Amino acid sequence: MTIAIVGAGPGLGAAVARKFGREGFAVALIARNRTKLEALEKDLAADGVTARGYVADVRDRDALARALERAAEDLGPIEAMQFSPVPGADFLKPVLETTVEDLRAAVELSILGFSAAVGQVLPGMMERGAGTILLINGASAATPNGRVAGTSTAFAGESAYGAMLHEAAAPRGVNVRQLIIPGAIGGGDPLYEPAALAERIWRLHAVPGPFRVTVGEEPA
Repeated sequence: MTIAIVGAGPGLGAAVARKFGREGFAVALIARNRTKLEALEKDLAADGVTARGYVADVRDRDALARALERAAEDLGPIEAMQFSPVPGADFLKPVLETTVEDLRAAVELSILGFSAAVGQVLPGMMERGAGTILLINGASAATPNGRVAGTSTAFAGESAYGAMLHEAAAPRGVNVRQLIIPGAIGGGDPLYEPAALAERIWRLHAVPGPFRVTVGEEPA
């Protein structure tokens, strides 16, 4: 079993890798920075997690698809995929300062990047009749926020696409879920600590349910 974490980093991504690793998954780590990926691989290996890094920019759809393809070849079929790349600073401008290029870049990351990842992993999941696609988003994915207009706009499209996938893929055995995190990860609130969020994400994988779950609005 393999989980691919698209947008892996040392916070939530690492916590999810450790949780799924303890549950018997190999972990494919996908991010842009090779040095950071290598450091994360070593940290996870020290914890007994089988993990391998793959360098790809989510906005380079061909590179992302190749990374996921190589991960499946190296580690085994991808049974779960978490899509959680961090938005760039240009996506977080107020709406009146947001340009066409800002919106284009945000859409390339959150909508087109997500679609490319789905296109790579979903056919195999449906063929096997099992699998999970996990979207991790901030509050602006559920409630438009003019202070972070690029991300808010792109997250809305990502959410709509994910909700449609949830409805269409469920009869084929594929679980598409979204976790909304309306607070700062690791900001001091126990609900938003990476390990606690990783446990919640594991439950989204393990137990089918509604498309969207918001941290703090349901029992942890």
